[in-house]
Amino acid sequence: MSPEPPVRRSDGAALELLVHGVGGATPQEMLADPYTVRITGDETAAIYRRPADEEAEAHPERYEDGPVAEAYCWSNLTSGNGTRALWLLLLPFMVVNLAHWMRPATNGLARTQRLYGVLVRLLALTLTVLLTAAACEVALDLVAWQCAGSAGCSDERAWLGFLSAARDGWWAQPGRRLALAALVPAALVGLLWYLSNRTWSAYEAQRPPTDLTEATDATDAADANEGPAGTAPDGAPDGAADRAPSVRPALARPGFWYGRRLVARLRAAHAAAGFLTVAGAVTGAAARYDRGAPSAVRESVGWLLQATLVAGGLVVLWVVCSRGRSERRRDGTLDKALISRLPAVSLVLLGIAVVYAAWSRPGWTSSGTLPGSVVFPVLILAQGALVVALAVAALVLHRRAPHARIALYGLGGPAVAMLACALAGVMTGGVAQRVGDWLDGSATPGMGEGSIPGPPVLLSWQAAVIPVLLVLLLVPLVFLVVRTVRTARRLAPLVEAEYGSREENVTPDSIRTRRIAGARARAELTDTAPWLVGLLSGATLLLGVGAVLGAWLSGDVPGRAAEGEPALIQSAADTAQAVGSWLIGLGFILFVTWGRRAYRDPSARRTIGILWDVGTFWPRASHPFAPPCYAERAVPDLTWRMASWTARTGGRLVISGHSQGSVLAAAAVWQLREGTRRQVALLTYGSPLERLYGRWFPAYFGAAPLGDLGREVHCWRNLWRSTDPIGGPVRLGGEGGDGADDGGEPAVDHGPLKDPLAYGRTERHPLPEPILGHSAYQADPAFASERAALLDRLPPALPGQRGGTATDPRSLESGRGQGSSGRSSS
Repeated sequence: MSPEPPVRRSDGAALELLVHGVGGATPQEMLADPYTVRITGDETAAIYRRPADEEAEAHPERYEDGPVAEAYCWSNLTSGNGTRALWLLLLPFMVVNLAHWMRPATNGLARTQRLYGVLVRLLALTLTVLLTAAACEVALDLVAWQCAGSAGCSDERAWLGFLSAARDGWWAQPGRRLALAALVPAALVGLLWYLSNRTWSAYEAQRPPTDLTEATDATDAADANEGPAGTAPDGAPDGAADRAPSVRPALARPGFWYGRRLVARLRAAHAAAGFLTVAGAVTGAAARYDRGAPSAVRESVGWLLQATLVAGGLVVLWVVCSRGRSERRRDGTLDKALISRLPAVSLVLLGIAVVYAAWSRPGWTSSGTLPGSVVFPVLILAQGALVVALAVAALVLHRRAPHARIALYGLGGPAVAMLACALAGVMTGGVAQRVGDWLDGSATPGMGEGSIPGPPVLLSWQAAVIPVLLVLLLVPLVFLVVRTVRTARRLAPLVEAEYGSREENVTPDSIRTRRIAGARARAELTDTAPWLVGLLSGATLLLGVGAVLGAWLSGDVPGRAAEGEPALIQSAADTAQAVGSWLIGLGFILFVTWGRRAYRDPSARRTIGILWDVGTFWPRASHPFAPPCYAERAVPDLTWRMASWTARTGGRLVISGHSQGSVLAAAAVWQLREGTRRQVALLTYGSPLERLYGRWFPAYFGAAPLGDLGREVHCWRNLWRSTDPIGGPVRLGGEGGDGADDGGEPAVDHGPLKDPLAYGRTERHPLPEPILGHSAYQADPAFASERAALLDRLPPALPGQRGGTATDPRSLESGRGQGSSGRSSS
């Protein structure tokens, strides 16, 4: 940060750009005014002002007491219309995408960093295959193969009558039933491709205000970079980063928020993988029958088609593994031949597979489960192996540059990736089990009581381990509850002493003290989240492997596998299977109910939007079907606004971000040119920059990147409370709050702020003050004083620009043809 001492200035234009946090906020709430006017933007994301401030730049003398306030509202990016509720189906894809960005910070080891990215992308690919395989299980196996092939099941469902094998119609042959049912999973894959392409055009298409040819140093021409700042390009030997010139932090790179090329490549690969999975399910059953039939032609066609599908799968693997993200420059290249031909060729192969399956086979009947159910245990074992390999890579990276604040010693990414796999398994298995229950009536799937065998036994084993997992989680949860109570008791005398030294005539109130101490103790639970996630992930991995082994060795559901065992074991197996199936059913019902309510109710949609606010901040680097990254729209919006306003007015600007808004603000400041950053101050409050992002995403928000941001931005202050479960200090410029760093400047952190503002009733606070926690930071007197201090530390407005004329010949396009406020002419 700049070493100039603060000087009181009130000349020139000053602007405060407010950015809200998770959950969203209306411009009326942010500006404390029932009437607002949109300055620039659209219905999805826009900047607003009070009507009286619309032309504030033309009258700077009216704003000597404070800056002009304008609010950037971005909540509609994650909770705008009802279709956002459908994003719940994409939750596992979003979670695995987070694992890519949790890579430990390190120096060098370029190949290991690249391996880390490849492993995450392969895990993401297995989730697409798992989702498609689950759709095939429902449509092809349960409906077309089992129910339509059983008279007891198909006769009870009139809508399935034309497929019934008992009626001996054209569709009665199993291959033709499979060919028709393949339309369902194929349509699902096509829908995911369409949604990804649509959001890709809306989000990844936002161009950051950085020239395509602008490079930060000689290494910026490298493409397909997998590592954060300070690493070598892909293909460079280990240690190359130590010899290469230093580069700016990753979030400051021109191409970081412009991921069109990679998302397009991954979208083509995942769509092709989905279509090939459906084609494999259709072809496998028919080819298996043909290998025992007298027709050599059909057998040869089956072998050839299966070999072609395997070759297509290898091409998909090559596309997924061959290229990572291009961040060092804004890469506008699109692999048009790849992104258009790969899905098209796979779709053609699916059509050929459908025709092959529909080939007349008069003697073919369906019995048992559809051949190919082994794909589920193979997928789960592959996911487990990939997670273990990812953990090894993460440990290698972490040991090169360890830091005490990094979550789980660098294993946060593998832990979250494991949870994404578990979540996908529960969701897909739950759907298959619910459909099996519905088709089998009152019988229990897998117990041999109904007219159909039901879904693969592995899904019943997965359901049976859920109660075991919940019981295991009770131990750390009870420990955390006990520890929180003990912490609150320990903090109680400290709270009374703290307020007793600040307020006169304070009478201790045990209830008031317990509430304040309890709020502080509960806020500390956030710091224990990494270990809880680690325990959950480790238990999930072990129980998942146990479920695969149990299903593979026994070949039966847990209830039948335990027959003949001691009564206690048999009772435990029956109970686990029943309770697990019930929990999956309950979860499925709640999931559907929540999604339906969110589709109809905007308030419920905003609640779900909180999940997307946190999970979709990062670009889609590993899974193209994940919900789109709203920051690829929000960060360019903020950067364009700051750059265009300072270029036109030469004024001082403080960007003020709360909660997740502080993360967006920091990312936007990183994208500014050096000259513009000298006119911008950063004010963050309730910020998770270090407490959450720094610990879980150390390569991008760790100690080194945040230190770089502190040096690059002109001035920065961070407000935090000890009762805030989300925000915390950024730990720059000293550990205190109001002291100065070694350079003579105030430390970045100011806190902990007093919360509540008063312990009891006082003349200034005659009514009891609430415990604010994560909200209402602007109600604290420290907010206004720190904002004024930041503006005073900024350089004065340039005389040649106060009238609104841009002197920078590179004046950004967003400022052309607009008024002094930057409002669009429309």
